[in-house]
Amino acid sequence: MPKIKTVLFDLDGTLADTAPDLANALNYVLKKHNCDALPFETIRPVVSHGGMALVTLGFGEDHPEFDTLYKELLDHYQANIATETTLFPGMENLLLDLEKKDISWGVVTNKPAWLTDPLIKALNLTSRAVTVVSGDTLKERKPHPAPLLHACEQAGSKADECLYVGDAERDIEAGNRAGMISIIALFGYIAESDTPGTWGAHSTINTPQAIIPLIQSLR
Repeated sequence: MPKIKTVLFDLDGTLADTAPDLANALNYVLKKHNCDALPFETIRPVVSHGGMALVTLGFGEDHPEFDTLYKELLDHYQANIATETTLFPGMENLLLDLEKKDISWGVVTNKPAWLTDPLIKALNLTSRAVTVVSGDTLKERKPHPAPLLHACEQAGSKADECLYVGDAERDIEAGNRAGMISIIALFGYIAESDTPGTWGAHSTINTPQAIIPLIQSLR
C-alpha cells in the first residue's frame, strides 16, 4: 500500500455540519408558504442530497412551483451560509494533525462553487485546503470519479495515495471508481434507511480523529 499523501473530504455531512443552516433555509421557505416547519431530525439525513432533495422533502417533487421554491431556499441559504455551520467536533484537530504530518487535504463536493467557496472562506479554510472541487468545477459530478481525480491531480498525488471520506453512497462509489481508499463518516447525515455496510467502503469511522490511526495502519 502506497503512503497516503492526501485526504479528500466531502463537504456537507463530512467536513462541516451544515445541516442547521440548510434546515433553517427549508423551514424559512415552508413558513413563507404557510406550511408547518419540519423537525430538525427529519431534515438532517436529507442534507447530503442537496437543495432539490430538501425542497422535495418539504413540498413534494411534483409541486407546481418547485423551481421557485428551490430558488428561495438557495437564496436564503446563501445569505445565511455560515450562521450556525461549524466543522464537526474533532475535525479541526484532525486537519491540524494532517498538516503537521505533511499530509495535504482538500474538498470534493457536489455543492456549486457559488455556495462552496463562501462557505470554505467563512470557515477560514481557503488557504489551508490544497484543492476545492465543487459540483460545477467539471461537467461530471459524484458518483463519477472525475472530480476526485481532478482534486488528486491538483494535490499532486496519485489516486492510490488518497483517501476519500464521505457520508453518502455516491461518495463511496466515486472514491472506489477513482481507485482511492474510501471511508464512510458515520457521524454524517446517514438516514436510518441507509445501509452503509453495503456501500463497499474500505472502512468506516465514528469520529474524524479515527482517520489518523487508519492512515497509520495503511502504511
